This record gives sequence, C-alpha cells and structure tokens, in this order.
Amino acid sequence: MSIPSTEAVLFPPIEPFRTGRLAVDAVHELYWEECGNPDGLPVLFLHGGPGGGIGPMHRRFFDPKFYRIVLFDQRGAGKSTPLGEYRDNTTQLLVGDIEQLRMLLEIDQWLVFGGSWGSTLSLAYGQAHPQSCLGFILRGIFLGSKAETDWFINGIKWFYPDAHRRFAEHIPAAERGDLIAAYSKLLFSDDPAVYMPAARNWARYESSCLFLLPRPEEADSDVVSLGLGRLEAHYMRNACFLAENQLLDGVDRIRHLPAVIVQGRYDVVCPPLAAFQLHAAWPEARLQLIADAGHAALETGTAAALVAATEAFRQRRDFNPAA
Repeated sequence: MSIPSTEAVLFPPIEPFRTGRLAVDAVHELYWEECGNPDGLPVLFLHGGPGGGIGPMHRRFFDPKFYRIVLFDQRGAGKSTPLGEYRDNTTQLLVGDIEQLRMLLEIDQWLVFGGSWGSTLSLAYGQAHPQSCLGFILRGIFLGSKAETDWFINGIKWFYPDAHRRFAEHIPAAERGDLIAAYSKLLFSDDPAVYMPAARNWARYESSCLFLLPRPEEADSDVVSLGLGRLEAHYMRNACFLAENQLLDGVDRIRHLPAVIVQGRYDVVCPPLAAFQLHAAWPEARLQLIADAGHAALETGTAAALVAATEAFRQRRDFNPAA
C-alpha cells in the first residue's frame, strides 16, 4: 500500500480573496488575509516562532468551500511591519491584536488553530477570550516554561549535537555559557552586518531539527530568519511573558470547548511532555500522537491528522469525544 505524500493530504493551493493591514499601535502594523468561503465558518491560523510568519501552505489545512480562513503575521513577522521589531511585542499585546482583528473582520467566534508557538498563543488567547472561541486544534505543544526554553537552547544537543555545535560556534567561546544572552546582544544590534548573520544562524539551528527524517537543507529567507531570531530570543529571555504554569492553570477557562492536540512522538523542538501535561490538565481534549513525526506541521502524518481534525470539526463528529 502506498503512503500518501504531504501534498496529497492537504487541500489544493488557494489565493486570498481579501487582504489588508491593521495598525495595532503607533509602531506595529499587521498583515492579514482571508481565504476560502467568505460566508463560511471562521477559523484563525496562528503561526509559530514567535516571528515565523504565514505562508501559502498554511491555507491548505482547511476545506476552502466550508471555512472562512483567516491568517495574519504577528508583530514583527512576515509582511507585518517593522520586521523583527521586538519592542512593544509581548504575549498580552498579541492576544489583544487577535481581538482587534476579530472585531475588524466582524467575526463573532472562530475556531483557533495553532502549532508550536501558535499553540502557546492559542491557549493564551483562548483563556483571555473564551467567549470568542469555538474550539481549538493545537500542534507541537509549547507551554512557554523555563524548562522548555532551556531544552531548546541547550537540550537539543543530545539529539542534534552537530546542529547545536554550529549554533554555539557563532558565539565567542567565553560567552557560550548563556547562549540566549549572547545571541540577544547580536540580534538586537542596529548593524545588519551583526544581526543578520546571527539571525540566519538561529533560524538554521531550528530548521535543521524540525523533521524526523533528514531533508535537504534549505536556507530560510532573511525575512523568516530575522523574525524568528529576534523574536524567539526576545520571548525566551522574557519567559514568554507568562507566569510559570500559567497556561496549564488557566485550562479551566476553556475546558468546555472542543479541542484536538496533535503531537509528533519524536518532536525534538517541542518534546511530547508538554502535550501530555496539557492533556492531563484538559482530559476532555483529544490527544493524537503521530508515531512517525518530529516537529514540523508538514510531515505527512501530522498534516493528515491536522486536516482530519479540521474535517471532524466541520462534520461535528469525533472532534470532541465528550460532545
């Protein structure tokens, strides 16, 4: 029996039917787009990173005949401006941006779909505004804890010593005891000759650990690299602007809503422990472990599970066993 490719499990490519920009304060302006059915069920896609930005493949987890698909680049990411701007950029401000966008688009409630950092932001947003949410599809869980950040910066070397060595070697040997601080000094420089090489190296480190099976290495664009490097370092050095265990402690605010958690068994970037912790706090949610996947949303098994979750919500069956 042949195994389907990732391309085969996604919906066909689509283009936005509407795009726009939203000035959320005096500094930041967000790019947003809508795809699919203008009269369909609203679904919000929250990208990872922070700073990763959206791309055409992200539109394809949803049936465009049924869903009104809303995507946007968070502060400092993608087509939002200023690119890589870490000032006036916190979890709480991002949560407020989502509500501004919802009201701008005149949406009462939407399904919230987010992976990696997008899962963090989905939980923070849902717990702040449960009345705005229909349910959640979450992938590659990251709860914003100090332990998870330390794992990303230091623990990955147990599985990817080569990638971690390249990551650390960009920093002078005397400063490698605190890689976040050392990278931050470079990333937050005003000199592109200083911050761009650091950003490229940061993005390369993460992208080299995303997939279970090795893939040909492709350099991230400078837009992706700068957004990822600056904003991931900014959020990690500030504990993601969350109290320790905040997202687990706040689950009761959203436990009544349907949810699916999709987690790669061999996710090295966001290890499965966080998904299990979230499920323990939220047993009504359905946890689906993908046996042959790492972190990336576009590994075939993970992509298939995410599409199945959007389809199950569309059909209102098997999405929430308690329903």
